[in-house]
Amino acid sequence: MTTFAELGIDDDLVECLASQGIESPFPIQELTIPDAVSGRDVCGKAKTGSGKTLAFGVPMVMALPEPDDIHKGPAGLVLCPTRELALQVAEVLEPLAKVKGHTITAVYGGEKIEKQIKSIDDGTGIIVATPGRLIDLLQRGDVKLDEVKVVAVDEADRMADMGFLPQVEWVLRHVPGGHQTLLFSAT
Repeated sequence: MTTFAELGIDDDLVECLASQGIESPFPIQELTIPDAVSGRDVCGKAKTGSGKTLAFGVPMVMALPEPDDIHKGPAGLVLCPTRELALQVAEVLEPLAKVKGHTITAVYGGEKIEKQIKSIDDGTGIIVATPGRLIDLLQRGDVKLDEVKVVAVDEADRMADMGFLPQVEWVLRHVPGGHQTLLFSAT
């Protein structure tokens, strides 16, 4: 059986996972984490509940610069089709980011935008967002994506089904070239 350490994951993150009872990787994690940790773009497909969030989240957290080196915005961006998924992803990634001294900000519609702006202004390592709210924040000038190093698109298939691809493409045009892309879907 493969361990998270054998996949190239930092010891502090392996310990964080173990403290949550996560001792060994799921197949999607075994297949994608080594390439993602090495900086390659990754496309993964696995059923719901198979560990996709950690498959993109752990490498994203590892790729973040030191918190003091983030000045104009997040270094990681996760796009999700729904606010429920955005909240779920943020909850899964929060303990991992905390180990590295970072915070996660979830941005989505149906919530007061001022609270989300304050969280971004306070400094955040990763933004987990629905496309519509993120576009709103970008157009208002309340967030900059100039320092994004890694973008994950979660449930890319569902985003396409819901008609979000134009918005996803619009957001990606505001991310620096050369960023790493992690694309995951359930079907």
